[in-house]
Amino acid sequence: MKTIGNFAAAGIALATLASGTAAYAEGVVNIYTYRQPTLIQPVLDAFTAETGIKTEVLFLDKGLEERVQSEGTNSPADVIMTVDISRLTKAKEAGITQALNDDVVNAEIPAEYRDPEGHWFGLTKRARVVYASKDRVSDTAITYADLADPKWKGKICIRSGQHDYNLALFSAAIEHWGAEKTEEWMKGLKANLAKKPDGGDRPQAGAIFAGECDIALGNTYYVGLMRTNEKEPQEKEWGNAINVIFPTFENGKTHVNISGAALAKNAPNRDNAVKLIQFLASDKAQQIYAEKNYEYPVEPGLEPSAEVKSFGELNADTLSLSEVASHRKEASEMVDRVGLDDGPSS
Repeated sequence: MKTIGNFAAAGIALATLASGTAAYAEGVVNIYTYRQPTLIQPVLDAFTAETGIKTEVLFLDKGLEERVQSEGTNSPADVIMTVDISRLTKAKEAGITQALNDDVVNAEIPAEYRDPEGHWFGLTKRARVVYASKDRVSDTAITYADLADPKWKGKICIRSGQHDYNLALFSAAIEHWGAEKTEEWMKGLKANLAKKPDGGDRPQAGAIFAGECDIALGNTYYVGLMRTNEKEPQEKEWGNAINVIFPTFENGKTHVNISGAALAKNAPNRDNAVKLIQFLASDKAQQIYAEKNYEYPVEPGLEPSAEVKSFGELNADTLSLSEVASHRKEASEMVDRVGLDDGPSS
């Protein structure tokens, strides 16, 4: 796999792709992605080994949708890969994807993890869980509603409420509870914060390790990444300082989000792009993702890695993610209205 720089280098990359050489040569598929290339390289290497089709990857940390829009019909993008339901739906709303009704893909990916019109497909899932201090928290079961319980006052850490991962959770809460109940719950969550929301998910585990809070919200795969991080021993300490608790809604299920892929609207290598999406939906690709990135396969019956299994059993919510995404704007406005990112009241 060839990885084409970052956003700053994208102009050079595009000139190469649009020249009609690599991009339009037989046996190539061009991928625009928000996912770090190191996370998707193993599965792309497996795709090339199996099909002989080479991959060209353009990684952008922002502005992917605008980039493809500006390229228009000359865009080299064949497949768009990203994380979070909001980014997948944003790509669809931006008009940079096309519908794909493929029997192979639809048979592998459950309906709740794909767009009803075929504009995006979930590839892996991750649960939004509670990180709990091994030393200070004896609870083994916590519901999402419990996060507003005054027993946790001054004991919860979270990243920004406006981050996509939290907005997806809040959107799911709106779908389950309605807006009025969710807003009251969010006020209780704000009152229980130990400090102003900041950082990413991993630093929340670090805050627990440092004694700044007792529980936090975070994605499951970060726990696997921390506990196996040989390059940064500090993160191993953070990961080993917490237990994973799967919070639930009243239906007894845990909120999940996805990483996913979409067929680009003007894909110049459409047949190869479809082959890649079919491969990404396959058992083989799902297992590679599960082992390398500590995520859950979306395909029923496939097992996560041993590390992820050690967290306990995930009973994933079957709520349609397209319904979750429909509440994103409402959830974002609620975060601002409640002042969640201002932190706990003095």
